[in-house]
Amino acid sequence: MILVLFLILILYIFSISLLIYGFAKVKKYQIIDLKPQTSFTIIVPFRNEAENLPNLLKSFSQLNYPDDLFEVILVDDNSSEKFQILNSKFQISIIDNIRVSNSPKKDAISTAMQQVKNNWVITTDADCVVPENWLLAFDNYIQQNAVSMLAGAVTYECENSFLHHFQQLDLTSLQGATIGSFGLKKAFMCNGANFAYTKSLFEKLNGFDGNNKIASGDDVFLLQKAANLFSDEVHYLKSDEAIVVTKPTENWKSLFYQRVRWAAKTSLYQSGFGKILGIIVFFGNLSFVVGFFFLVSNILPYPFFVLFAFLKFTVDFVLLYITNRFLTKTRIKSLLLSSLLYPFFSSAVALYSLFGSYEWKGRRFKI
Repeated sequence: MILVLFLILILYIFSISLLIYGFAKVKKYQIIDLKPQTSFTIIVPFRNEAENLPNLLKSFSQLNYPDDLFEVILVDDNSSEKFQILNSKFQISIIDNIRVSNSPKKDAISTAMQQVKNNWVITTDADCVVPENWLLAFDNYIQQNAVSMLAGAVTYECENSFLHHFQQLDLTSLQGATIGSFGLKKAFMCNGANFAYTKSLFEKLNGFDGNNKIASGDDVFLLQKAANLFSDEVHYLKSDEAIVVTKPTENWKSLFYQRVRWAAKTSLYQSGFGKILGIIVFFGNLSFVVGFFFLVSNILPYPFFVLFAFLKFTVDFVLLYITNRFLTKTRIKSLLLSSLLYPFFSSAVALYSLFGSYEWKGRRFKI
């Protein structure tokens, strides 16, 4: 048993070290004095977001970008109350989602695509807030690079609670893996809350065809199709000016179901690297859980478990530290307790995602 745990740990450390190397390979991008040229259509699928949408629209109104170079399409996915648009200085419209698949969000984006007037589309979520130079950063990068798809960073606006700190740690690890995979030229993951691509690329990829049976994955499946066919045109925008801020969930049940929804799509990845990495990370976390219970049962020597935990947490910390420094510029909070809990939480999410179902936006979905 000790040999098995040791071999898993070696694979785990090697994999996370690769991501750390990949993270460093993606250079930070700085905005320069370029005249804005790119026209964007911002697509926002939403369902019962009357509380959050005003904050998002306010951040759009404060964008440091010409009003005539972007439009906003809000896609209402059968909200119980209709959202009304007040006066706006930019072009904005609300359309109803046309459901044709098991994925409300993919349907919403496909529905909006029929109304899109510009070649560049950028998606975000209703519970987000975008920085003032968001579109400017994307525009500058597009002008300077031959690119058809750009992924951006997402972070949380946290209150001082352990639940929020834990979520920030979890999201930081996912963002670190995302950026690291781009640096390794093995992109397999991104976040639809900050994701841009050309309408022409979307059409070349036949949109979400082939992966619309699963409710989530409007971002990663599209990314993986693009990375497989047009890898040189798929980039990551590692810019301080383009980090979108979203809200953490407000209870553990919602967090668990959200992570189950994210994990459920792993088995359908086109990316072999993404699948292998997911398996290694799963067994790395599960090994910690097994090792802990073996320690409590006096099956595993105490010094070995301490060494195992120290080496795992050390390599995890390096990736978390460099990613958090980019995302928040603040220290990681509740690190020790979160790190101890995370392997149990992550393993439970992964195992449940193989057999269970989850709730999302007031609906229940089978996996």
